[in-house]
Amino acid sequence: MADQFSPEVSSRICSHMNEDHANAVLLYAQFFGGILEATAARMQAIDAQGMDLIAQVNDENLPVRIPFDHVLADSEDAHHTLIAMVKQARS
Repeated sequence: MADQFSPEVSSRICSHMNEDHANAVLLYAQFFGGILEATAARMQAIDAQGMDLIAQVNDENLPVRIPFDHVLADSEDAHHTLIAMVKQARS
């Protein structure tokens, strides 16, 4: 059975993204969140419909909700979707 986005799964994905892929999280805020002036971003939570980020603009932290283009089935789907989003943002 596909794993659900429990608080533990969300926390694991967010920790991994913030620690290992901070540039990707910033791209999500800039490209998909429309906050081009963001200089940093952190992933706060992820669920099947989207992700919640905090984007840093000057000295302010702005909450940003980024919806996915489909409902995610599981954490593997999240992995593939997040990679595809980075590729889209970079192109």
